[in-house]
Amino acid sequence: MKALLSSTPVLWFLFLFNLVVAAAAPFVVDGAQGVMTAVGMGVVSLGAGVSLLRGQRPSGHGA
Repeated sequence: MKALLSSTPVLWFLFLFNLVVAAAAPFVVDGAQGVMTAVGMGVVSLGAGVSLLRGQRPSGHGA
């Protein structure tokens, strides 16, 4: 399961989908529930984005 969740396509999906939901949630759901949904989805999106950035290896640096 860890290998699936750390694959690049899955991380891109998690990043983009959760980012869109986080941006739309306050407009679709009223009140505190919309805000908390946006915060939760934003945290997941940020985590996926950080994993994507950490997964990039600089090329041409030898070992």
